[in-house]
Amino acid sequence: MALHAQNRQKLLDRMRAQLEAAGRDSTNGVILLQGGEEQNRYCSDHVPLFRQESYFMYLFGVKEPGFFGALELYTGKSFLFCPRLNPEYAVWLGKIQPPSYFKELYEVDSGHYVDEIHEVLKDSQRGGDWTLYLLHGQNTDSGSFSKPASFQGMEMFNTDLELLHPVLSECRVHKSKLELDVLRYVNNVSSEAHVQVMRMAKVGMKEYQLESTFLHHVYMYGGCRYCSYTCICAAGENSSTLHYGHAAAPNDKVMLDGDMALLDMGAEYHCYGSDITCSFPVNGKFTEEQRIVYEAVLDAQKAVIGAMRPGVSWVDMHKLAEQQILQALKHAGILRGDVEAMMKIRLGAVFMPHGVGHFLGLDTHDTGGYPKGTSRILEPGLKSLRTIRILEEGMVITVEPGCYFIEPLLEEALQDPAKSEFLVKQVLEKFRRLGGVRLEDNVVLTADGCENLTKCPREIQEVEAVMAGGAWPLSKKGA
Repeated sequence: MALHAQNRQKLLDRMRAQLEAAGRDSTNGVILLQGGEEQNRYCSDHVPLFRQESYFMYLFGVKEPGFFGALELYTGKSFLFCPRLNPEYAVWLGKIQPPSYFKELYEVDSGHYVDEIHEVLKDSQRGGDWTLYLLHGQNTDSGSFSKPASFQGMEMFNTDLELLHPVLSECRVHKSKLELDVLRYVNNVSSEAHVQVMRMAKVGMKEYQLESTFLHHVYMYGGCRYCSYTCICAAGENSSTLHYGHAAAPNDKVMLDGDMALLDMGAEYHCYGSDITCSFPVNGKFTEEQRIVYEAVLDAQKAVIGAMRPGVSWVDMHKLAEQQILQALKHAGILRGDVEAMMKIRLGAVFMPHGVGHFLGLDTHDTGGYPKGTSRILEPGLKSLRTIRILEEGMVITVEPGCYFIEPLLEEALQDPAKSEFLVKQVLEKFRRLGGVRLEDNVVLTADGCENLTKCPREIQEVEAVMAGGAWPLSKKGA
């Protein structure tokens, strides 16, 4: 709860500063957020497991649905409002707790029922231009808008829908020490689970058996009931589908001898997530073609992590990853010609159409990627970047270069004279059924560089040793 108290103070400080900069009263108002609500599955009475809305979680740490939370600008006082439950709740779902219970549990200053919001806010009014600041703004990844709080009698108050969202989104960009402790924990749990999956993988298994191994490990040994996103467990040509694993492609292929597996899976703890991808040969031994592609991606990841520090452009990091991969493909004979010329025509986007990474925190694609005044670069590959910001201390971002052989993109490139002149078709043919390789680590920016939170085998000898049953981390003798 100290983590959330720090988050609330950060927001209060920034909101007051923003109001003062705009020449407005920085103490005369209340910040009000509405937490997430349970939803039935379609028309049935089945209620999927609830997960708290991320902005609300950031400030209050509340795990239950139906709550509201408020912060008073003048005093800094924090309020929680819990729903008034039907007595039947006690029969089916457990003990009904009063507001005082949640006040103590979540360490806020005052606890009330939701139907008392109007009276509590009325008592907080100090005259003048007293304002109720509500959360409303667009998520730059989904295009959806956050839901502003709404309660009976709200029309009696002066409201502001503009100020809170950009300020609170920016608060979430830079992680505190306590947030980093949680992110380290969930990265450790997820890294251990990925290692266990590597050890379990065998020819003839179904992709979903690797997903099941991961889900069991993070819950059984890490207490992680939720995952950050739907697991991607792709083998063979499926690994060229960037977001494989959805309902129409449900991780159900039989893994064959010679298949490359790409596993993108991350656990979530206290709503803070991880996002880790490992790639390895299902039979435990890299072929020459697999080795070429894997090392191209690994070299790109090493180059980016080695160059990351405050003041560096994330767009430049994306281009660095592309350059490393193109250079490796040229060295392997798949490409020919000048790498700089390839970069100019955006050939890198044929082999890596996604961005090299994204912010990570309470959401897998965390907030703040495109603050006001910034916009996407509308070029292949670069348009997929989830942020174009200059890196700053405290940011947590994924580093996930990939190299894929995606049939529609390859066909389009082969038919484009500007791109096809760089492609060596007869060599490319040997790689077209390989699928893809992605390596994804979670990295925090420090004052003079970065710290990699992910602890998975990455070098080829490490992957092969772990898949053969070796210890991880490797012993000095094994290394």
